[in-house]
Amino acid sequence: MKKVMMILFISLLTVSLNAQDTGKAEIKFKTEVVDYGEIAKGSDGVRQFEFTNTGDAPLIISRVYSSCGCTIPKKPEGPVAPGESGIIEVKYDTKRVGPIRKTITVYSNAEESTKAIKIKGTVLDKSVLEKND
Repeated sequence: MKKVMMILFISLLTVSLNAQDTGKAEIKFKTEVVDYGEIAKGSDGVRQFEFTNTGDAPLIISRVYSSCGCTIPKKPEGPVAPGESGIIEVKYDTKRVGPIRKTITVYSNAEESTKAIKIKGTVLDKSVLEKND
């Protein structure tokens, strides 16, 4: 009797695990690096990373994390359906003069659950920009 119950339990477990394997989400970014170029101190620091869910299950971005407090990323609120696109917005504090080299880490339920995207560029003092014109 114990053997029969064990076989039934294993069979039921196998069937339920196979039923849960309905598909995977995949995140594909249009570009993984956004280049600000040379921008003036205090200018608009908002940029966007466009992505598409190329998988066959809803994509859920659980968290976006920046390597620095000077960079604030914003994730989509809800799931992104297969074939649909979304945006991760990044705001860099352009009051800091100098080079920009920051990494934003995206955590999701995609096949590749952790993805690094980057921003780069240089924030210049306005007087330096005026001399270059």
